[in-house]
Amino acid sequence: MIYNGKIALVLGLGESGLAMAQWLARCGALLRVADTRPVPDRLATLREQLPGTQFISGPFDAALLDGVDFVAVSPGLGPKRELAAIMPAAAEKNIPVWGEIELFAQALKWLKDDRAYAPKVIAITGTNGKTTVTSLTGQLCERAGLSTRVAGNISPAALDVLREAMADDTLPQAWVLELSSFQLHTTFSLNADAATVLNVTQDHLDWHGDMASYAADKARIFGENSVRVLNRDDAWVMKMANPVGENVSFGIDEPALAGSFGLVNERGIFWLSTAEPSEEAEPKKRRKNDPLPEPVECQIKKLMPADALQIRGMHNASNALAALALCRAIGLPFAPLLHGLREYKGQPHRVELVSAINGVEFYDDSKGTNVGATVAALNGLGKSFTGENQRLVLIAGGDGKGQEFEPLAEPVGRYVRAVLLIGRDASAIRAALAASGARLEDCATLEEAVKRGAALAHAGDAVLLSPACASLDMFKNYAHRAQVFIDTVRELALDAGQEL
Repeated sequence: MIYNGKIALVLGLGESGLAMAQWLARCGALLRVADTRPVPDRLATLREQLPGTQFISGPFDAALLDGVDFVAVSPGLGPKRELAAIMPAAAEKNIPVWGEIELFAQALKWLKDDRAYAPKVIAITGTNGKTTVTSLTGQLCERAGLSTRVAGNISPAALDVLREAMADDTLPQAWVLELSSFQLHTTFSLNADAATVLNVTQDHLDWHGDMASYAADKARIFGENSVRVLNRDDAWVMKMANPVGENVSFGIDEPALAGSFGLVNERGIFWLSTAEPSEEAEPKKRRKNDPLPEPVECQIKKLMPADALQIRGMHNASNALAALALCRAIGLPFAPLLHGLREYKGQPHRVELVSAINGVEFYDDSKGTNVGATVAALNGLGKSFTGENQRLVLIAGGDGKGQEFEPLAEPVGRYVRAVLLIGRDASAIRAALAASGARLEDCATLEEAVKRGAALAHAGDAVLLSPACASLDMFKNYAHRAQVFIDTVRELALDAGQEL
């Protein structure tokens, strides 16, 4: 196998770390596994499935590298934190540092050479929306007739899925991978057929250092031959266009260039649309070093009304366009893709409609753990309103992770009637929204905020939980926060004589 006799140091024993250890052992590597925790959750599984594997606990130091051929590092371990001693020492000794997705990419190359296995690979990243687009793209590929596996940041780990598929002899025709910036930081040879960066907004800056470094890691998703599917509403993303390769754009405006996707407003109805060349002849393919072609005169082809989607909001229309563009980039036909778009029900806790009570809708966007996600939710729901006086009541706050909250001010001023503030960084959000014109109130608990939101909302309004913050200051995780929201909405519904 590809790592026969090599000594691999696996750092971190989370889901990815265990997956890497199991894969590397299968491929003939000798393992040394280390974790900063004395007894990580998956240690028992490691010892049961790979008995005799060396395990070392405690802070990572350069001594771990003795005799090592390469390092396999778990995503999320910070280069300037847990890996501060290891990374420079590995560089000095010319020891490669790879992540799980790099090992997956190497596995695909080996399988191509050894078994002529050449699946379609679609890769997806972005600060927000990547789980929705990944799950939707996977469903569309299946709807179009490809056996498909979805893996990566979305879970399960890509190497776990690959190992199981090889054992069962069920290698798929397509892989759809959700990739985080942490995973991409240690990825070098992935060459997806189509890849996208959905957006780049402030997040994980404590890990990456600054926005430029964060964006650079996101851009690592593109291989030399990848079709780049780019969000033309995001300036950071559009800087990633390949001047000598194939780029396809999507956005919530009308598409203009051939092959691009967007929204067309026809008499108040928004249509998912694409731009096609007006000429019957296909535009000439451009060779790698040819100059950029002249723009081709296009006509708009309306595909389906955005209202036919089961996922609400303009940001979800944008997500649908991204998934459509990715699937078209690997040659899948429109008809089954459009059927698949109509069938997709969305992901839990991502602008998910919980209930409508007395004409007021309640939306759970507890997964909105950063400012960019909440801006997207506000714009998405706000732009979808058709009534002149419809407004949002926003519940926001929690652990802000050092973010700047000023970007919330514009959509709050445009679409929000009141903001109910909870959690550790409520005061920071209040300061950022002071001039927005929205009513600002502090609430001691989420339950109080939901009930106050119901009282402030008018018929036709929506109450939106989209905290723009992490949850751990008040809750176990974002799912626990969502459950408290849902339980309180259920209580309000029962008081109104309804059942969820």
